[in-house]
Amino acid sequence: MCGVCERIKMIQEGSNPFFVCQLETGYVVIGDHQRFKGYTLFLCKQHAKEIHDLPYDFRCQHMLEVVLVEEAVSNVFKPDKMNIESLGNGIEHVHWHYFPRFNGDTPVKGPVWWLPKEEMYNQRYETTTSELEEYKIKIRNELNRLQAKRG
Repeated sequence: MCGVCERIKMIQEGSNPFFVCQLETGYVVIGDHQRFKGYTLFLCKQHAKEIHDLPYDFRCQHMLEVVLVEEAVSNVFKPDKMNIESLGNGIEHVHWHYFPRFNGDTPVKGPVWWLPKEEMYNQRYETTTSELEEYKIKIRNELNRLQAKRG
């Protein structure tokens, strides 16, 4: 079982503390480490290596939800720029990374992956219980607000 499928299984069992909410095609979760405040992920419900491997209607809905999550995270954290990416080189399961970015948040302007892993995943950036609860509530509320607005 891949790492994303394991996280989804934890969500389904009610044991993933990072779970924010479920959308039609995926699960919104807070990142374990918050080197970039507001780091969020969207995990596709279907195990697929590539986006184009998803059934067409599901894929279209998934992409709409990718943008919905981006808008919600952006509205909550008010970054200077949002970075969104789906890489899959390490875990071959469609999932999205949302990094709210702020001017000067890295020593050199560029992608978050230019930082050393030791910094990205440093223990001091582990999500605290209070941060986790605050972020989950704010993102969930904003997703609900955006969905209601769109009818």
